Amino acid sequence: MVATDGGLRQLLNPGWSRMVSRGFVMFVAYTAYYLGLAALPMATTVALYFSAPLFITVLSVVILKEMVGPRRWLAIAVGFAGVLVMLRPGSTLFEIAAILPVASGLAYALAMVQARHLGGHYSAAALAFWGNIVFLFCASVLALIFGGGQFADESSKSMGFLLRGWVVPSQHDLLLMMACGLIAALGLTFLTQAYRIAQANIVAPFEYSAMIWGVVYGWAFWGDWPDTVAWTGIFMIIWAGIYVLWRETRTKAV
Repeated sequence: MVATDGGLRQLLNPGWSRMVSRGFVMFVAYTAYYLGLAALPMATTVALYFSAPLFITVLSVVILKEMVGPRRWLAIAVGFAGVLVMLRPGSTLFEIAAILPVASGLAYALAMVQARHLGGHYSAAALAFWGNIVFLFCASVLALIFGGGQFADESSKSMGFLLRGWVVPSQHDLLLMMACGLIAALGLTFLTQAYRIAQANIVAPFEYSAMIWGVVYGWAFWGDWPDTVAWTGIFMIIWAGIYVLWRETRTKAV
C-alpha cells in the first residue's frame, strides 16, 4: 500500500510529527471506546461513540472553516440532545463510564478533522502507517506498566479491563485478535482516505451504518437490547446525522 501511495518518501516526510500527533489522538479515542465497552452494553457504547460525526461537523467549522447552515446546526443540537438522553444525567441509571464513549467520539472527530487538514500534504498510507506505529508504541508502554497486574483494580469494569494483568491468549483468541487488527487497519485506512478527499461534514454521516451493527451484535452475542429511552436517543442521533448529510447534498445541488 505504501509503495503505491507515495512510497517511503511519504513516510519520512518532514511533517511526520503531525501524523504522530494525530496517531496519539486516535489512540486516546480507541482506548476510551474499549474502556466504555467493558462497562456498557454494546449498542449504548456504539451509539454514544457516534456523537463523533456531530463533533466532526462542529470541528470542521472551527478548524477547517467549512460552512454549515442554521438547519444543520439545529440537527446537530438534536443529535447532542440524543446523547444526553442516552447519558441520563441525574438519573439513577446514569453511569460514569458512559462519558468514555463520548470522549472517544470527540477524540476521534479531532483525528478525522486532522486527516482532512493533513490530506493535502500526506498520503492515506502515510497517515495510517504512523497511526499504527503510535498504537504499537503506546500499547507497549501500557504493557510494561500494567501488564504484570500489579495495579489491578476491579472496582469498576473499565478500570479492571485497563489494569488487569496480561495473559497469553489461546490460539483461537489470537487468531480472532489478528483478524480484528487486520479489519480495523483496513477500515481506518479507507476512512482516512475518505476524509482526505471529501469534506469532513459529508463523509461523517455515512459512518452511522455501524450503529445498526452495534445493536445487532450486542443482541446476538450478549443478549443486550436497548430500552425505550436508549432507542429514543439512538434515533435522535441517527436522524441528526442523516439530516446533516441530506442538507449538505441539497445545498451542493442548488
